[in-house]
Amino acid sequence: MIALLKSSLGRLRIVGFLEGISYLVLLGIAMPLKYLAGQPEAVRVVGMAHGLLFVAYVLLVIQVTIELGWSWRKAFLAFVASLIPFGTFYADVKWFRE
Repeated sequence: MIALLKSSLGRLRIVGFLEGISYLVLLGIAMPLKYLAGQPEAVRVVGMAHGLLFVAYVLLVIQVTIELGWSWRKAFLAFVASLIPFGTFYADVKWFRE
């Protein structure tokens, strides 16, 4: 785990994992709590965490694209992966492994 933090690609992998988890929690737990149980607090908390992780993910994709010379297509696909549930996990397996 410590080795992953030493490189920008490793940090992207960690943030991508956390962003993917937060997205699934937002869609699968917080949103049903808001609309089915009338508890909007869950969306506020999880939504804020997910928003911060999403911004960090996008910034890291840009940083890795510049540092490693990724094509704009690969960077775009990495961004699109963050918009799809389970997408960041797929991106990790396909594109983020060294």
